[in-house]
Amino acid sequence: MSVQCAVRALAALPSSRRRGGVASHVATVPSPLRLPIRRAVAPVRAAESSPSSPPPAAAAAAGKALVPDEEFTLAKVWIRGVFQPSSWFRVVCADANIWYAELKPVPCTTYADAFALREKCATPILNQVRSDVTRYRYGDEQHLDEALKRIFQYGLGGGIPRRSAPILQNIREEVTDEGKYSLVLVFEAKALELSDFEKRQAKFTSFFGPGIKAEIGKSGDDLYEVRLISETT
Repeated sequence: MSVQCAVRALAALPSSRRRGGVASHVATVPSPLRLPIRRAVAPVRAAESSPSSPPPAAAAAAGKALVPDEEFTLAKVWIRGVFQPSSWFRVVCADANIWYAELKPVPCTTYADAFALREKCATPILNQVRSDVTRYRYGDEQHLDEALKRIFQYGLGGGIPRRSAPILQNIREEVTDEGKYSLVLVFEAKALELSDFEKRQAKFTSFFGPGIKAEIGKSGDDLYEVRLISETT
């Protein structure tokens, strides 16, 4: 039956009224088949970002193989799920007026040649420093706070104000030109000069020793490097 005939038959059906309600004859008219319309979509290319210039340390070590950080420690997963402090712990700290602060780990760049020397040449203190600054900490104002307090003598004669304290930005494991393992600490210190680090070179050597010597350098605007070189070969 055509659609026109179905419409005519529907119009010819009588309608009857009954007490308490209305009854009507209803016919269902099939609607014409509609096929989906496919629209052509032009491919969209991701925006290309211009490569940024590498930092001085990375540029100097261009071509060296890097070692991914796959070392597992409980401290590294503390904030990432299983051992994350729960909300009740935060509330208890707040109620007890305990200052609670999260100190995030700093980035660590490890070159393959330095990684190969780490087990043999890195001193226990250098390993401890690397472990401490690459994990989450709670309650500390900054990484290496105790070491910097002693080296720069905050608030004492010949020292610096605490507000001018250098802040650790990242660390790097690399091999010197003489083939020695070294752990490089990169600090940001906007209120200090290179001379403020150089005149404390012996203190860096003493604090992070024994078995190392410290060298001081500058890697960029307000960035200073303390290279802790292992004497073990």
